[in-house]
Amino acid sequence: MTFSLNRDAAWQLLNEYTQGESLLKHALAVEAAVRGYAKKFGEDEEAWGIVALLHDFDYERWPSLEEHPFRGSEILRDRGYPDWVIRAILSHADYSGVPREGLLEKTLFACDEMAGFITAASLIRPTKSVLDLEPKSVVKRMKDKAFARGVKREDLIAGAALLGLPLEEHIGHVIGFMRERADALGLRGTL
Repeated sequence: MTFSLNRDAAWQLLNEYTQGESLLKHALAVEAAVRGYAKKFGEDEEAWGIVALLHDFDYERWPSLEEHPFRGSEILRDRGYPDWVIRAILSHADYSGVPREGLLEKTLFACDEMAGFITAASLIRPTKSVLDLEPKSVVKRMKDKAFARGVKREDLIAGAALLGLPLEEHIGHVIGFMRERADALGLRGTL
């Protein structure tokens, strides 16, 4: 019997292990960005979206470097998820020892921290919205070391480079993909 990827099942799994609203919204933001790139690259939007949705599903329970994303990978393996899904999720963590080789792996890495940074940049705007956020504003925020301190700027830059895109263009794509899901992400704000 072959395993069939199913977004509803993935969403259920995410919610089984993740209660925090911000982490759920992060999963949705990364999903929006990765799905957007899948469409742009002519790849399987559903499959790529599911990988993005699940990339941090174990993080709330096991946030340590020793456990995340390794515990989640074990759970996915036990539930029959294909190796390529597990590999992509492992590859998003620099310390996992799994190099990012395929386009999905590179895209997940490029979108993970960027989606979080764009969310933070949206929420501090007067409108609290991604709908009026521009790439140049995100680049400006990247220069402010006190802003979203936990996000490594070199990861944001490396993600764009992995996709072969100028940083501002990558930021523009991710903003655009997240705008399409602004309501679900809680980023419509006052607009």
